Amino acid sequence: MVVWVTGLSGAGKTTVCSALYQRLKPSIPELVLLDGDIVRRAFGQDLTHSIADRRRQVHRLQGMSKVLVEQGLVVIVAVLYSSQDLLSWNRENLPNYFEVYLKTSMELVRERDNKDLYARAFRGEMPNVVGVDIDWIEPTKPDLEVDMDRGYSPEQVQDLLLQAVPRFRALQDNAGA
Repeated sequence: MVVWVTGLSGAGKTTVCSALYQRLKPSIPELVLLDGDIVRRAFGQDLTHSIADRRRQVHRLQGMSKVLVEQGLVVIVAVLYSSQDLLSWNRENLPNYFEVYLKTSMELVRERDNKDLYARAFRGEMPNVVGVDIDWIEPTKPDLEVDMDRGYSPEQVQDLLLQAVPRFRALQDNAGA
């Protein structure tokens, strides 16, 4: 299966997915985490942050996810950019696809801004920032939407994911039995 986690930069994708991976890896040895920033670095930082290159990056993640899931692995993907056509492709081509949207306000991500992206973008020092000069396209049909403005901790988001994703819920149910 593929669990695709998306949201604006600063929504908590990497934090939540990394913690979820650590928590589940002992029970699911075939679990793999693909983080957009790490995959970008692995390919040599050959892409810009333009819309066209963001789409190329998502295509890489989609292709990698498809190859891995076809080999029987469980894939968690943390990725920023979304559009309806890309997410529709996922639903049509990735087996047991589960989409998670970490929804945040611009105020929250600007407050977090640990990469200083938004501050630099609003000062005009950095172009191609999703949510500033590239429109953020919200997923319209996520399987789980988490409103991060409600103050959820990463552990609470993990718990929501563990209950919502059927494969993960089954693990929890079996552990409690």
